[in-house]
Amino acid sequence: CYKNCSKLMPFLHLPVQSGSDKILKLMNRKHNIKFYYSIIDKLKKINSSICFSSDFIIGYPEESEKDFEQTMDLVKNVEFINSYSFIFSARPGTPASKLQKINSVITKNRLKYIQNQLFNIQQKKNKELEGKEVEVLVENKLKNQDNYFGRTKIMTPAIIRSTTCNPGDLIKVKIDYSNQNNLFGKFLGSTFEAA
Repeated sequence: CYKNCSKLMPFLHLPVQSGSDKILKLMNRKHNIKFYYSIIDKLKKINSSICFSSDFIIGYPEESEKDFEQTMDLVKNVEFINSYSFIFSARPGTPASKLQKINSVITKNRLKYIQNQLFNIQQKKNKELEGKEVEVLVENKLKNQDNYFGRTKIMTPAIIRSTTCNPGDLIKVKIDYSNQNNLFGKFLGSTFEAA
């Protein structure tokens, strides 16, 4: 589908939870890291511009420093465009609820570290778009402003200076600057037909 379907954007949310096979097995996940990398490699061969986001659970019971380092290796290798990371919390009645929890200070430090790395990657990717023209799908006009909100093909939020956009328009935007969360740019006056 990612090779032949023009309706699919070059972006995929591909949850992994951990970069450690040991932790994935404890979580009762049906994938391992080799399989996860194989999916990414296949998709990149089909579309070299595809970007990925993911989910990470930090501080799962029995997560060692080595397990966490393996997760960080995955983060660095894939360079996720956007990701969500959470501290493990046991649900009553699950096998994980009976496992020994990791020290909360260690877990919080690990969460802070992975989030900083993920944010840095996101900021770097956004910075690379400054001065470039990108396609943005307009979602809505921002209240009491001459700005619109939209998203790029890889789901990056964009704030667009314009007085003539309409929700649903696929437009060309010149990116002036960015931060970790958003792109900021101006509408260049051309629209496209959505796929």
